[in-house]
Order: sequence, then C-alpha cells, then structure tokens
Amino acid sequence: MSIMTALGVLLLAQASPGATAEQATDTKNAAFEEISAGENREAIAMLEMALTDNPDDPALLINLGSAYAELGEYDQAAQYYRAAAKSGVRYRLELADGEWVDSRRAARVALLRLEERALAMR
Repeated sequence: MSIMTALGVLLLAQASPGATAEQATDTKNAAFEEISAGENREAIAMLEMALTDNPDDPALLINLGSAYAELGEYDQAAQYYRAAAKSGVRYRLELADGEWVDSRRAARVALLRLEERALAMR
C-alpha cells in the first residue's frame, strides 16, 4: 500500500475558528493532482518552488515528503515529514479521504507509515 493511499494527499488548509466565512477555508495548490496521477517528479518541482515563498508550510512539506516516498526516496521523505511536524505553522488539513486533521498529527502519521513501509521492504 502506498503512502498516498494510506494517508491521503493533503489538499486544504482550514483557517482558525474566528475566521469569517470567506476566510474559513483556504485552498492551495499542493500538487494534489500531480501526486495522484503518479507525476511525482513534477510534483516535487512544483512543491520545492512553492517552498521558496512558504518554507514552513506543512501542507507543502507533507506532500513533498509523500512525493519522495512514492519514488522510494525514504530518507528525503522523512526529512520533509519531520520538518512539517516541527513547523511553526500549524493548521487543520483535509486529507484526500475528507478527514480533517492537525498538520503536525498528519506529519507524524505520515512519518510512522513511512517507517513501517521501509521496514516491510527489508
């Protein structure tokens, strides 16, 4: 089972509870379509470019980790998951399955599943 299937690709960030209706949900391009289509190299290029403007964005970091994981580059993936888990930026993310989770929790779950996947391949 792939990381993308197990965790889901992070797609949306939800604003804080005090936000207005217009601010309630902020949709961002986190290379969802590219990763879903298996175009991981393209996703990596897009996400790395987006990180230049938002280096601590957990959705970008987690999806970058997921794209590297899909390519079998587990050390690189783990680096991005850890960065997302430690990021000073924190918000709720919607996974591909519709579940909303805290970005740090999503990053920790992704890292755990990555480690499980790496162990299973040994």
